[in-house]
Amino acid sequence: MSTAPATLPRRVGAGEEWLRAARRARLLSWISLAWMGAEGALAITAGVLAGSIALVGFGIDSFIEGIASLVIVWRFTGARLHSGAAERRAQRLVAIQFFLLAPYVSFEAIEKLAGGEQPRTSWLGVALTASSLAGMPMLGIAKRRLAEKLGSAATRGEGMQNILCAYLAAAVLAGLLGNTLFGLWWLDPVAALAIAAVAVKEGRASWRGEGCCASC
Repeated sequence: MSTAPATLPRRVGAGEEWLRAARRARLLSWISLAWMGAEGALAITAGVLAGSIALVGFGIDSFIEGIASLVIVWRFTGARLHSGAAERRAQRLVAIQFFLLAPYVSFEAIEKLAGGEQPRTSWLGVALTASSLAGMPMLGIAKRRLAEKLGSAATRGEGMQNILCAYLAAAVLAGLLGNTLFGLWWLDPVAALAIAAVAVKEGRASWRGEGCCASC
């Protein structure tokens, strides 16, 4: 299976279309960075006020995703634009973000299951997770399409992080509403464990440069 770095020079040679895609990838990463910064700060605040470990974890995850967005901005700026070495470095930096996310989410989920913690209702948390559930898949899908054009596993990895953010938002939202309406406090940590497993899988794929250009 071909990897992103191996195909990068051929992609760069495509000219203006490749450069336009690179500019769009950089713009989407700036949008993600602004979104994640605001979302992270608000989620941590809401989590502390509601006593919700899940919301605090969601906020920390947002900051981790923001780092991945910075990596992509760095990757497609200046002399690094046409650099295969920069692509390899970026895809591995993005992979590391997956590996940072997985153990944290797992630890928090297991601790929450063991302790039987039932957070208070946070309508700010509900609004945040609902907006993320609506917006993150669109960003993620757009980035993965650009990754195909760019031959960039790093861009694909960042897009997958956005999609995982939507999954995590759904888990936190289900936990908040399920606990409030039906007393189903365990929904959040169980879903979070599944998300952690997916994060490890996607981290390995991003590290190896798999998934965005197997047909190249």
